[in-house]
Amino acid sequence: MLGRAALRGALAGLAGTAAMTLGEKVEQSFTHRPDSYVPGRTLTALATRRRLPGTERPPVRNHVMHWGTGAAVGALRGIWSASGLRGWRASAWHTSVRLATDQTLENATGVGAPPWTWSRRDRVVDLGGKALYSFVTGAVADRLVPLAPDRNRSGAAPPRRR
Repeated sequence: MLGRAALRGALAGLAGTAAMTLGEKVEQSFTHRPDSYVPGRTLTALATRRRLPGTERPPVRNHVMHWGTGAAVGALRGIWSASGLRGWRASAWHTSVRLATDQTLENATGVGAPPWTWSRRDRVVDLGGKALYSFVTGAVADRLVPLAPDRNRSGAAPPRRR
């Protein structure tokens, strides 16, 4: 059951990634912010243990990392949905998981910088994109993933039998 929930959550994560990507393109049309290639440089560092220069633009690896991370973190959200962690509250918590995943990978590889060193605009854009991702992923996962049979509607475990 958890495997199916993870697979459906991964599909939900792809939907969330599509929404985040679209949201970023709309935002970029107003702010004129350039595309980020941090995901592609992070994947390169994870796979090869070498860091690409900041000017390097690996578009294929960028998409693989962007969509792959969305699917992987979406799989977790699918398991949450099956486990009774549903709705807007779960999606809000999931935003922190998505942010933490990206920051861990980017900073552990030396590709990224801690968010408190970013401009205010960059922090707002990143948080907004990750929140959009998590809320869309959560809505889709909650629709696709059935609640586990041992869970009641409140999300709490059933009372223990003595």
